[in-house]
Amino acid sequence: MADALLFLDIAALTAQYRAGTLTPEAVAEAHLARIAAVEPRLQAFQIVDAAVARQMAAAAGARWRAGQPLSALDGVPMTIKDNTDVAGWPTRNGSLTTSDAPAMADAPVVARLRAAGAVFLGKTTTPEFGWKGITDSRLKGGPTRNPWNLGRSPGGSSGGAAAALAAGIGTLAFGNDGGGSIRIPAALSGVFGIKPNFGRVPHVPLEGFFATVVAGGPLTRTVADAAIALAVMAGPDTRDWYGMPAPEAGWLDGLAPRLAGLRLAYAPDLGGAQPDAAVRGVVDGVVAILRAAGAVVSEPGPVIAPLIDRFEDFWTASFASRMRALPQAQWDLVDPGYIGVAERGMNVGVDAVLAGEKARAVLHREITTLWDTHDLLITPTTPHAAPSVETEYHTQGYDRWRDGVPYTLPFNLTGHPAASLPCGLTGDGLPVGLQVVGPKYAERAVLEACLGIEALLGFNAVREARMAAL
Repeated sequence: MADALLFLDIAALTAQYRAGTLTPEAVAEAHLARIAAVEPRLQAFQIVDAAVARQMAAAAGARWRAGQPLSALDGVPMTIKDNTDVAGWPTRNGSLTTSDAPAMADAPVVARLRAAGAVFLGKTTTPEFGWKGITDSRLKGGPTRNPWNLGRSPGGSSGGAAAALAAGIGTLAFGNDGGGSIRIPAALSGVFGIKPNFGRVPHVPLEGFFATVVAGGPLTRTVADAAIALAVMAGPDTRDWYGMPAPEAGWLDGLAPRLAGLRLAYAPDLGGAQPDAAVRGVVDGVVAILRAAGAVVSEPGPVIAPLIDRFEDFWTASFASRMRALPQAQWDLVDPGYIGVAERGMNVGVDAVLAGEKARAVLHREITTLWDTHDLLITPTTPHAAPSVETEYHTQGYDRWRDGVPYTLPFNLTGHPAASLPCGLTGDGLPVGLQVVGPKYAERAVLEACLGIEALLGFNAVREARMAAL
C-alpha cells in the first residue's frame, strides 16, 4: 500500500495528531484519494461529499493544533450507512421510492459522532430497505463488490460500509443490524463488527416491526477501534422509547484480552445451521487455537430449534407492512425479491404475528439457559464465504434461512450483543467470520474475548497485504 496511513487505527491516528506528525486534513485527503481510486470498482458509496469531509477535517485539524480535541474520534474519517439521516444529505435507503431531498437533521447517533469530531466521507450503499444479506439495488444500478474478490458480494445490508472499510476507506463505519446486517458483511468482507445489545445505541426513526430487532453499531478493522466508537454511540435518546439507560461512565475503559479460563459454547449447528466444509474447517481450526490458549470450549449442540417455522410469518408480515405504506404506483420500482416476500406476508393475520412475538420469548429462554454454564457462545457468522455478486437472494440457490442469517438472526430476535471478527481465509482466499455472542448487556465481555482472539490470529496484517493489490 503506497499510503499506509489509510490503515492506521484510531490510537495511532490520534497519537500522530497530538504529536503534529500527521493532520486530519492529510488523512481525509488520503481517504478521498482512495475513494477516487477504488470506488469505480467497488460501488460502495451512495454519496461521496469531498467538500464536507474537507470542512470537517479542517475543523478537526484546528482543534488538534490548539490542543483541544473533542474526543478520541476527533479527525477520524468514517462512513455512514444510507438508511441513517445525516443533515444535508438525502436518506435513500437503497430505494428508488425514496426522496432525494436532504435530511433536515442528524439521527441521534450521527449527531453524537459529529459532536465527537468524526470526519464524514459519505454514505454507503445498502440493498433496498436493508432487506437482504447481499448489497445491490436498483437505486445504485448494480451490485456493491467485495474487495477480496470483485466477483463476490461483501454481504449486506451494511455491505457498502464493510467493503469500503476493508479496502482502506475510513477508519470506522456506522452500520445497523436487523438480522445480521453488521455481522454478515463484517464476516464476508474480513472486518470487525459488533451489534450491541438492543437499545444500547438510539435508533430513530422507529419503523414498525423492525423497531424491536434493529441495533446500530460500528464496523472497524480492529476490536479496540470498535470499543472507542461504541462508547461514543451508546446512550439513551428521548426519541427512542426502547433505549436502555445510560451506561456507567467508563463502561468500556481498560478493556483487556481475555481467553484463559473463559467458558465458551461452540455451536456450529446452531438452530440446525449447516456450514459448508470450507467455513467449518476454518472455524474448527480457530476453536483448537482457543483451547490451546486456555479457553474451555464445549459443544452443546444446536442450542435452539430452527427459526423458519417459528418466524417465517413474522418476517413476511413485516415486509407487507412496509409495502402497504408505499403508494401502489411505486411498487414497480421496488426490488422484485422484496415484493415477493411482501406479497406472501399480505395474508398473514394478527394471530400469526402475535405468535411470532411469543416465539421470541421462547427463543430467549432457549439461549439464556446457556449462560448458567458458559460465559459466551461462539459460532461461524455465516454458513458460507462471500457469494457471487450475481446471487439472487432468498431463492432456492441462496435461501435466507439456510444460507443467509441462521447464525445471526437469533440475536436480533432476542437482543443479545453479538460480534463478528475475521478468523481466517478459505482455500480460495475469502474471509471467514467467527461470531461471539454474550448475555444481555455483556458487550464488554464480548469485546474482551474478541481482543484475545484478534491477538492470536493476526488477521489485520493479512488484510492490509491483500488490499495493497486492489
